[in-house]
Amino acid sequence: MAKKIDLSADVIIVGSGPGGATVARELSQNGKNVLILERGYDHRNRWYYGTYPGAVRYSDRMSLLFTQEGLNIIAPVMVGGATGMYCGCAADPPRWLKSKYGVDIERHARAAADELQIRELPEHLRGTASTRIASAGQALGYGWYPQPKFMQPDRSREKGKRFNCQANCMLGCRCGAKWNAAEWVDQAVAAGARIQEGARITRVRIDGGSVDAVEGTIRGAAFRARANTVILSAGGIGTPRILQNSGLNGAGVGMTMDTTVMVYGKSSEPGTGKEPPMTWSWENEDAGYMLSTLTDPWLMYPLAAIKKGIAPALRWLQWNKMLGVMIKLKDDISGGIYPDGRIRKPLTAADKDRLSEAFAVCRRILVEAGAARSSIFMRPLIGTHPSGTVRIGEMVDTNLKTEVGRLYVCDASVFPEALDRPTVLTIIGLGRRLAEHLTTHNIV
Repeated sequence: MAKKIDLSADVIIVGSGPGGATVARELSQNGKNVLILERGYDHRNRWYYGTYPGAVRYSDRMSLLFTQEGLNIIAPVMVGGATGMYCGCAADPPRWLKSKYGVDIERHARAAADELQIRELPEHLRGTASTRIASAGQALGYGWYPQPKFMQPDRSREKGKRFNCQANCMLGCRCGAKWNAAEWVDQAVAAGARIQEGARITRVRIDGGSVDAVEGTIRGAAFRARANTVILSAGGIGTPRILQNSGLNGAGVGMTMDTTVMVYGKSSEPGTGKEPPMTWSWENEDAGYMLSTLTDPWLMYPLAAIKKGIAPALRWLQWNKMLGVMIKLKDDISGGIYPDGRIRKPLTAADKDRLSEAFAVCRRILVEAGAARSSIFMRPLIGTHPSGTVRIGEMVDTNLKTEVGRLYVCDASVFPEALDRPTVLTIIGLGRRLAEHLTTHNIV
């Protein structure tokens, strides 16, 4: 019988996405003994990174993760988490996080934005078709704006590469222009942290109401890791499953998803597919949705369009002429993550009303931008930000602590409601605030 692997640290961080990477870097640079346990692997600089085979390899269930309702969830499992496959968009934390829930991360998010030089792309890189959509929206009275980005084109040139951001960059950034949370993992390791890849966490063992150890397997071998403090950053799906296995039955009851869909229309001119994704956006906070310029990568487009019929699928042959507008809903809490492995995320009546209104707006904008009215259709819904499964005010307090002593959560699962905006900067802000709290109060 194989001997169980024993590990130890001051702090164990489960997951290396923007939440885990941020806390790991901050604590390790403050002299703490940090162990990062990551289910996935570091795929950067591999030949397949940023390709279709690569996306299948490092997405949960080979990109075939679905809710019971058929909602496709693309959940990256790798060092850096979701930032390995995101559009590089940044948005300030929502004001309601402070006013309604008492969580003030504005200072922490602003510091991160300054450090990472978050800003919109230069005008000449925002895309001709994308700008045409934004101009059409503005002409109709909607306040479209250049989307701030975790993206610096100069980084590509510094690495001897050419900035060439297109729809397929959502599979992984090959030119190096986009910031990836794995970079902060690198900085944490340089400061003394350790990372163990291929670590599947089964549960947190609790003794006397406090954390005792983390248990699971590493490449199939059982392990136990002990620490004074444990921070779960395994994401909106992974974190509640660990908590359920640890006896916290309230985890995973209800969830949000920022449910997303693209609306397409054929133009006589080049479309948005060969332009950087999400360079222009508009938010309707009152109605609860966000719009942005976005097109599915070339090979993914027909896989989605075929579900809408033969005619939309045949538009694949005209992919480079398609104009795309993304709808991101501020969806209600519903469904959840179930202990038997099921995921449910039904749309509520209010969600359906938001979607109907947003589609009507997209249709008007696309026609104004030059799309043929008869060509406009909406692809099937997808799930982009699994979140709200370990909510602030219910499962964790304002300092992200669970009911278990020295057990914290820092990822999108703590969102008390859907963000309806890019999530990464908010998660980083939460991570910096948590690290500050832990060090200031000598918890680690």
